[in-house]
Amino acid sequence: MASSGKFGRIRPLTVMAQGDKKEGLDGKTGGQDIYFPLNGGDFSDAGAGSKSLRSELAALGVPAQVIRRAAICAFEAEINVIIHAVAGSLHYLIEGETLTITVTDMGPGIADIGLAMKEGYTTAPDWAREFGWGSGMGLPNIKKNADALVIDSVPGEGTTLEITINLASPSNARQE
Repeated sequence: MASSGKFGRIRPLTVMAQGDKKEGLDGKTGGQDIYFPLNGGDFSDAGAGSKSLRSELAALGVPAQVIRRAAICAFEAEINVIIHAVAGSLHYLIEGETLTITVTDMGPGIADIGLAMKEGYTTAPDWAREFGWGSGMGLPNIKKNADALVIDSVPGEGTTLEITINLASPSNARQE
């Protein structure tokens, strides 16, 4: 049964193969929606979603600075799922000049989102830090590189990130 966060997005995962394309996942037509499953603790496919996203954006002629921001957001989100959750998924939808990256996980959730957004704050387990991950920069890096970031989390059940990037703008709206 699905849990209801602010946006009603915490739900059981859809089982699909890596790189599967789904049209109309968001109820719209057009656009490209691509899915990547993520398995907690398994770094073997870490970065597959962000690599695919970089290739898709480059093929569309998106400026390199925008590709870089999108790849950082996707990669940081992928790593967070692998470190903190049992399983999750990364979807990206390219529609017109808007990229939406949605990452959903079945993990511990985030009890204090404000604290989790502070650079250097981490709840990563020792095994992840021993590999050089879990420095507490994931969510802050996503926020810094996204034009919009919405975090919906239910402690004990999971988290959904919705990251929006304007593909036509090399710099993001958040930068000061």
